[in-house]
Amino acid sequence: MEVNRDEAERCIDIATEALTNDQPEKAQRFLDKAQRLFPTEKAKALQDLIARNGFKPRHGGHSHFNGTPGPRQRQTTCQETRHEEKPSENLKPYTADQLEAVQRIKQCKDFYEILGVQKDAPEDELKRSYRKLALKFHPDKNHAPGATEAFKAIGNAYAVLSNANKRRQYDQCGEERRHPSRQGQDDGNFEADISPEDLFNMFFGGGYPASNGHAYTNGRMRYQRAERRERQRDGGLALFVQVMPILILVIVSALSQIMVNSPAYSLSFRPSAGYTQKRLTENLKVPYYVGEQFSREFTGVNLKNLERTVEDDYISNLRNNCWKEKQQKEGMLYRARYFGDTDLYQRAQRARTPSCAKLSEITASAHG
Repeated sequence: MEVNRDEAERCIDIATEALTNDQPEKAQRFLDKAQRLFPTEKAKALQDLIARNGFKPRHGGHSHFNGTPGPRQRQTTCQETRHEEKPSENLKPYTADQLEAVQRIKQCKDFYEILGVQKDAPEDELKRSYRKLALKFHPDKNHAPGATEAFKAIGNAYAVLSNANKRRQYDQCGEERRHPSRQGQDDGNFEADISPEDLFNMFFGGGYPASNGHAYTNGRMRYQRAERRERQRDGGLALFVQVMPILILVIVSALSQIMVNSPAYSLSFRPSAGYTQKRLTENLKVPYYVGEQFSREFTGVNLKNLERTVEDDYISNLRNNCWKEKQQKEGMLYRARYFGDTDLYQRAQRARTPSCAKLSEITASAHG
């Protein structure tokens, strides 16, 4: 019953206001409700006061408290009852455990007590505690009175304690700390740099699963759709600014490749784009392909220097291919010996190394 005290006191306040406004029927309803939630002497005294004085005639009615109301008064009373109780119908249900948990947060004396951790708690423990409490007290899940303030207090506690500088300052203040469950000017220098909603979204990726899009500020809810659209636009601009250097780098690379002159020859075994004319070097008879304008651009000494470059590149390619062929053959021989595979050994012995043979031929020709 203790957990319903706040709700009972709220009903008593409504009943008192109703009596002030000459609405005894409404006052009687809320006093009855207050007594069901949490019986108090104050509510009982108000009920006795109404019982002694009785209801005054209203809107031309002729019945009293102890009398039987007429049809017109019954209709008026029913309409007023539906009108006055409509806000209560919109209140979402909550459990006694949820209300008790909210009251526990309100009674906490410091941020460590709110998160339920020791003063030397590491970062991982703070995160685990915040995750658990944030889901438990999120106003979309916990509809108990004060859940919004408790959720904000939990977010503020984690935001301060997870910041090394703020935590050190907070610890140095000692007993002079303000009550952490009250937001606003009473928090001194220990305001979080991030709102509880943004902190929650950082942890859980965009809000509580059953979120209705509300934001909680000073204990009240307001829609943030326009603000979210603004954030999305800002986020798109920020993303573009971040990607811009990469785009510039790609564009510069593409332009540099376009501006670089293409090589004058190709050592491929067949014609390719831009290299359709086949030629042989004068010394080693190395085949290579050139463009249609080659004969006009390279003559005399320039042609000899180019063919010397072609032969050097050709020999370098032969050396690389020869080394690969030898490595492949030696690998086959090693596997054949290791596994005792006679067939693999014979195939390895018969494996050809054409690049090595060609390289030996060129070397012999040069020495000859």
